[in-house]
Amino acid sequence: MGNTEVTGVGRHLGWRPERLHEQRESHGLTLEQAGERLRAVAEQAKLKGIPAANPQTLWQHEQGEVYPGPHYRRAYCLLYRATEPDLGFRNALPDEETSFKLTPVKDSLNGAHVLAVERAIHRISPGSTDAGHIALQQRIIDAWKRRHTGGDPHRPVLILVGGYAGSGKTELARFFVQLTGWPLLDKDPLTRPLVEQLLVALGGDPNDRHTALYREKVRPVEYDCLMQSAMANIKCGISTVLSAPFISEMTDSDWMQRLANRAGAMGVDVFPVWVRCDEESMREYITFRSAARDAWKLQRWDEYMATIDLELRPAVPHLVVDNRLGTAVSLADQARQAMGAMYA
Repeated sequence: MGNTEVTGVGRHLGWRPERLHEQRESHGLTLEQAGERLRAVAEQAKLKGIPAANPQTLWQHEQGEVYPGPHYRRAYCLLYRATEPDLGFRNALPDEETSFKLTPVKDSLNGAHVLAVERAIHRISPGSTDAGHIALQQRIIDAWKRRHTGGDPHRPVLILVGGYAGSGKTELARFFVQLTGWPLLDKDPLTRPLVEQLLVALGGDPNDRHTALYREKVRPVEYDCLMQSAMANIKCGISTVLSAPFISEMTDSDWMQRLANRAGAMGVDVFPVWVRCDEESMREYITFRSAARDAWKLQRWDEYMATIDLELRPAVPHLVVDNRLGTAVSLADQARQAMGAMYA
């Protein structure tokens, strides 16, 4: 398990470690009890990388000696049912909701699980004019509700969730799938065995994702496999969620128009969703996941970032999920937790 924790309060703007101590004391927990619950909530949420959460580490977090890594921060937010700004991990983004409190459903009939889902889904916002963000929000929420009553009167949809490596697109795509029951086609697990074998057969490195060999010979085949799999679903009228960077594709208006035309001819609506993120969060997540295909990026981070435009957006009407500082993924975690309480 990768360790992305670093020392020093000054390196994280807005970090107030004393808030963790205050939260733990307000819940009447010892360090040992907090550690046990932190591990339990992470396991229940099926977070990647269950924190060891020993008392010494938690004490270092509370004293500001060690800044919690992404797996710890997500687990703390679930344990204390709060956002990162609530817990003093960072300053809030402009207009970010920072008082996300959940009431267990068994104690109240106020529909906290619905509120949690809606708040998470409302992170989908228009990235361009006439992008139809409300339509997609309603489709996802309706599909979630109808999973328990049966049937969906809407046309099938094809959602393309794109963004740079480490932006959080896979986590958000999985969340959409958990709500709707629609199948997920994630490029990496779907095509990685093919990509690695093809690279080796062409005399390359199986973890190459940056050379001309990959870009010109392998990447087109990789995306062709993904899109043919998607077409097989929507030809059957099955709404589908795709997760891949889609950087070249979403910025190619002709490619997107061809896809929209082809899907439209089958009675399927296409929604491009771009996941916005910041450099520090992407690097942190890429480091944490420790994937071999990311080694080149991490070893040459400045060179890699020189190829990235954080303000890049699709060339067609699209939607945006703002996941800077992990805000959208954190809300998805909160919603999953609320749904777990609902259906337990």
